[in-house]
Amino acid sequence: MPYTIAEKILLAHTDKKEIRPGDFIEVNVDLGLGNDITAPLAISEFKKAGLTKVFDPKKIVLVPDHFAPAKDLRSANNCRILADFAKEQKIKNYFEIGCMGIEHALLPELGLVLPGDLVIGADSHTCTYGALGAYATGVGSTDLARSFVDGKCWFKVPPSVKFIYEGKLNKWVGGKDLILFTIGSIGVDGALYKVMEFCGPVIEKLSMDGRFTMSNMAIEAGGRAGLIEPDETAIKYARAASKRKFKIYKSDKGAHYEKVYTFDISKMEPQVACPHLPSNVKGVSELKNIELDQVVIGSCTNGRISDLRIAAKILKGKKIKPGLKLIVIPATQKIYLEAVKEGLAGIFVKAGAVFSTPTCGPCLGGHVGILTSGERCLATTNRNFIGRMGHPQSEVYLSNPAVAAASAIKGNICHPESLK
Repeated sequence: MPYTIAEKILLAHTDKKEIRPGDFIEVNVDLGLGNDITAPLAISEFKKAGLTKVFDPKKIVLVPDHFAPAKDLRSANNCRILADFAKEQKIKNYFEIGCMGIEHALLPELGLVLPGDLVIGADSHTCTYGALGAYATGVGSTDLARSFVDGKCWFKVPPSVKFIYEGKLNKWVGGKDLILFTIGSIGVDGALYKVMEFCGPVIEKLSMDGRFTMSNMAIEAGGRAGLIEPDETAIKYARAASKRKFKIYKSDKGAHYEKVYTFDISKMEPQVACPHLPSNVKGVSELKNIELDQVVIGSCTNGRISDLRIAAKILKGKKIKPGLKLIVIPATQKIYLEAVKEGLAGIFVKAGAVFSTPTCGPCLGGHVGILTSGERCLATTNRNFIGRMGHPQSEVYLSNPAVAAASAIKGNICHPESLK
């Protein structure tokens, strides 16, 4: 029976001989991830069950990143719960202030997720790791707690949908634009409880950073996972990050897909998601006179070094519009140091920006850039729901780093080419 890459990975993590979409299966989890919002609940459930020892401390990762550095007493308490549990259970993969980063950028960077792995995380953007050819998906805190107990989790096998991208990317267009265009085309429920499999000549030439961005936002279309078959680009990345062995899975010829989409992106310009849905997408040239109060460059979607390089290239020697707030957040400490080493941090600060320590911060309305009533923000983050970044009467637009940087200079949403 021919299988998709997702089905192959799931099957390899069960004791079954065959599976099909709709089956309920119990899988062996390679890694369980929790953060400062979700892990305290999982830890509480684990202890409430009277358990004292986790199944395997090497298969647990705890990252306080959402409200860290702690913005208030409650945040500090949540971070302390993770720290105490990690110490008590001898969990090596606990990353706090000084060594932490935004979890979905940090885990691949450290080689904790590799091709063929099955990863669950009590955070919806766990699907990011699908860019490496891993089956990675978000779960609830109680599911995470169960994996602490015996390293297992229940899944319903999802159907797969294939997305083929043909043509050639234009200047200033990247992974963020591809995924925004896709979500705009199929809607926020267009891949509900389905695996999104990204492929085609455009994906083959896309950088790992661009691939992470696409897989990260599969959940914004309702996707259970966002997978890309590992090629030399992914394999090279994985081998540089870890010496651990991994297995490559690829979809069989004749594998069943619920639907296949083919997009020719040759004429695509940078895309912008308008309030209040990631699917409310327009080409940047369609947006006129959208004045901004704040721009955020960062997050698990677009806080990697290539994103910062693109933004710095546009901002170098320029100033942001007076009165506008520009917040730049590298996704990990390694990226932070690289940005300092390359002089990017200096470019941002000289342009009038704040260069922050790694944190999810404003993406979820946590801290470092909360919007008040009537304020409008353009962000490289992944969601723009009502009240996502603060007040329910604020507005959030989503774009790639190039559009964000150019718009910070002009004070309104614009194409980078408009600066010439």
